[in-house]
Amino acid sequence: MGYAAARGGLTAIKRAEELVARLRDNHSSAQLELDQITGRLRLLVDRIMGEAGLWAPEFAALAVRQAEGDAIEAIHLLRAYKSTLPRFAVARVNDADEMVPERRVVPAFREPGGPQILGRSTDYTARMLDPKARDAMPRRAVSTAHDDDESASKRTADTIARPAGWPEMRRMSDVLRDMGLLVDRRRGDDPEPFDITRMPAKPPAPRSARLSTMARAETGALVNQWYRNILGPDGYLHEVTLGEVRHGSLSLSVTHPITGGEVTIGNFRVTEVEAIEDLDGIDEDRGSFDVGYGMCLGHNERKAIAMANLDIACHRDGSKSPLEQSILMTTDGLDSAGFLEHLKLPHYVTFRSMIERKVAVRRAHDERKRD
Repeated sequence: MGYAAARGGLTAIKRAEELVARLRDNHSSAQLELDQITGRLRLLVDRIMGEAGLWAPEFAALAVRQAEGDAIEAIHLLRAYKSTLPRFAVARVNDADEMVPERRVVPAFREPGGPQILGRSTDYTARMLDPKARDAMPRRAVSTAHDDDESASKRTADTIARPAGWPEMRRMSDVLRDMGLLVDRRRGDDPEPFDITRMPAKPPAPRSARLSTMARAETGALVNQWYRNILGPDGYLHEVTLGEVRHGSLSLSVTHPITGGEVTIGNFRVTEVEAIEDLDGIDEDRGSFDVGYGMCLGHNERKAIAMANLDIACHRDGSKSPLEQSILMTTDGLDSAGFLEHLKLPHYVTFRSMIERKVAVRRAHDERKRD
């Protein structure tokens, strides 16, 4: 009986897999090509790569197509693929000032050091559905920095090098530091970053573990954490000011195993944010500001903004609340979705034991009443 049931269960699982493939692959419309996904759904592809922790536009597009647009499932597929890849080198540490910006806005200053670059943004567009977009639009004869994202790993550092005469872009944190208005929390040492892919981060955790966790966190979960924690130490809503919002390209370099020289093997895009915090706590330096930092793969300003604000919120909190624990333990979309979805799997054995306990409690209660 048990064997027959097991075989029946395996058959049902195989039939379910076949049905998934049939509904996904046998639709009457033409299959979405990978370059369509990387080119037309860029922000989705960026989000998948960021939350999977792997810069691979083509594979992210493949995961989106295989998952039928289910972001969490696509992240699962891409992160599982990442786990099969060998680690053959450690990348050179990047200086974020080496970024070639495609977008840079400084909300805190009207005329910052260097230009404001609006770049690709919907911040100033009307949120109105365009019915004309239902029809196929002709490809515009305009090239952008994203047109060949899928071949980004093949480009050289010279391709993204800043043009001659590029203006300097001073960070607002440097401006505030020069004015003597910034708390200096820079460290003299250079500790090894915490690798969350090899070891789970638990509080109290180093800052690198918090930043890595948030960089790979589910965007909605991180935004929710930020929205719940925008109160200062005094319990009042505190002022949120962004000093820098940047999106651009960085090169990926490694040390050549034979020559020992530095070799650029590709480029990737990131979003970077600095959040300026007005210190007003009882034990804080009220004559100064502090800065939180956020950086994530691709173009995802919501995540980077939430990340920067939560970075400084964690520092100000000082482990007095469950904020750090909540960030480390609940913002990974794959973890939380996996825990939720496992509830759909068979639980009849454990639930049967719960029923038996309830029946035993009632029986004991009735016996006491009779006595």
